Amino acid sequence: MASERQITVGPVPIGGGAPVAVQTMTKTETANLAATMAQILTVAEAGADIVRVAVPREQDAEALKSIVRDSPIPIIADIHFNHTLALKAIEAGAHCVRLNPGNIGGPEKVAEVIALAKQRSTPLRVGVNSGSLPKHLRQLEYDNPVEALVTAAIETVRLMESLDFYDFKVSMKSTSVPNTIASNRLLAERIPYPLHLGVTEAGTKWSGSLKSAVGLGTLLADGIGDTIRISLSTFHAEEEVKVAWEILKALKLRERGPVLIACPTCGRLQFDMDTVVAEVERRLEAYEDPIEVSVLGCAVNGIGEARHADFGITGAKDMGMIYSKGEPLKKVPTDQLVDELFKEIDRYYAAGKTVQRDEVAAADARAWLAANEDATQMTPERLAALEAAAADNDEEADAVLESMLTRAPEGTPASTAVAIDEVASPIAGRRFTR
Repeated sequence: MASERQITVGPVPIGGGAPVAVQTMTKTETANLAATMAQILTVAEAGADIVRVAVPREQDAEALKSIVRDSPIPIIADIHFNHTLALKAIEAGAHCVRLNPGNIGGPEKVAEVIALAKQRSTPLRVGVNSGSLPKHLRQLEYDNPVEALVTAAIETVRLMESLDFYDFKVSMKSTSVPNTIASNRLLAERIPYPLHLGVTEAGTKWSGSLKSAVGLGTLLADGIGDTIRISLSTFHAEEEVKVAWEILKALKLRERGPVLIACPTCGRLQFDMDTVVAEVERRLEAYEDPIEVSVLGCAVNGIGEARHADFGITGAKDMGMIYSKGEPLKKVPTDQLVDELFKEIDRYYAAGKTVQRDEVAAADARAWLAANEDATQMTPERLAALEAAAADNDEEADAVLESMLTRAPEGTPASTAVAIDEVASPIAGRRFTR
């Protein structure tokens, strides 16, 4: 369920139905202005809506003045233990301050921060992590970690409300993916404030991305969450941003840049698809439009498995095909597939997003596809033909079905075609004429 309340971090709306915001955190010493600003510019270019910087020292708080002034995206100051640094961050113009009331020195110091935040109209991010719960919840954390997290978050919310402060979002993170999901589901039912999602200390780029995709993806699919951060053990903060965007794009929550579809490969593969996919992905980075491009490894999957793609390629040993929206465009030598694909994409944009089709080349590609596809595959096209035939004539439907389930070895008269033996290997006897 979407949060009822909305806050703004700089110009970025959070909650209340606004698009899910992507944020990350710089990996540099904040006081190192050159390094910090370089990373902020990098993550902004990668698509970060908001960036957080650590402020553990006086010099970091002082650096905030320049960072806030020069950053192209809103800055959140990350404060722990020292409430005076929170005050200085607000005075420096931070667009938001991350505060953990449980480690900032007690309600009186929280109230002092709140008073200045009210005065300067600075929103706060408040919340808890599984590794830093208040002492009175330690036993509950052992007995019921989900309830301990939710209880700590509710206590934080009640503290903010008792101080007549409502300009905040709430985060509740755990290193456990199941606990992150369960606790945020419960909290979303109990409070109206925007939720910031993350699996804390998720791990390396590979494992952390998977854990985050499972945990955050599950919640976002439920409609829970207003801003997200992917926590990866990498010095390249832009990698966190890229993962966040892939999660949002996969769920169709936001669009940014191309979507790449690629088959997982199998024993039918007859060309160096790994290299092709990597090259296509690299070259797509130059395009900002959310165009869908598919790379499929053989004529069996080609078109049918990704007929919705704006553009796609399917390859074979010596020859491949380029298609658009399920229709062949042309066949080309396999080693030219990538270059020819991007020629077609560029022609498409040059013509005002209109596919440019040469009917002679398209007919040649269709003939190549017909000669190379597996006649026994129950493809979407054949299923559609079967359904259409069934609607018109049961006998015709039977004929279509029989043509799908029978095949003749090369040189065998059609009258002696035999049905596929389902007990036999599904690979044995397949055509590999390419």
